[in-house]
Amino acid sequence: MASAEPATGQSSTGRVGRSRRDQILAAAAELFARHGYHGVGINDIGAAVGISGPALYRHFRGKDAMLGEMLTSISEVLLAGAMSRVGTTGDANSAVEALIQWQVDFALDNPALITVQERDLGNLAEPDRQRVRALQRRYVEVWVDAIRRAVPAIEVPTARAAAHAVFGLINSTPHSAHLDRRQMTELLAAMAFAAVTAAG
Repeated sequence: MASAEPATGQSSTGRVGRSRRDQILAAAAELFARHGYHGVGINDIGAAVGISGPALYRHFRGKDAMLGEMLTSISEVLLAGAMSRVGTTGDANSAVEALIQWQVDFALDNPALITVQERDLGNLAEPDRQRVRALQRRYVEVWVDAIRRAVPAIEVPTARAAAHAVFGLINSTPHSAHLDRRQMTELLAAMAFAAVTAAG
């Protein structure tokens, strides 16, 4: 994947060298994705990383803080990655292709995080929800600008709707295991680019 990584250590699978805090967030993401935020307790998360539930309070004030950091981190990483890719591409179509590839890679590498992001935003504390929403709006606007440069005839509301439609297409990947990674990447990238250009 790209160089930017979420606080959970990039993918939802284990990785050597992550901090205990990152291990806890990765385990929480897997559990939240599998059982839902309200279906997971502190003891469940502690057991997943080999410590007691109360020991988690040395790292986080509670389960809501874990979710807040998890979703804020996702939003920050996606925004930073999008801005970096748009800033280093030479033409409009390449910028859209780079954004699509970034979203596809993130979704395929982080299925648990994508599931939690899609499903549990409403469970955030209000300050965290506002921050995540603000970051997400900025991320969408990066896409809107790139789409409008690639398809000059498209209006802002249509470009914004197209961006959200592409997110829906790409983020459905946690629910699909019909193809291998390479095939899924190629399929999603081709479908997403076709959808964006068709919107104009």
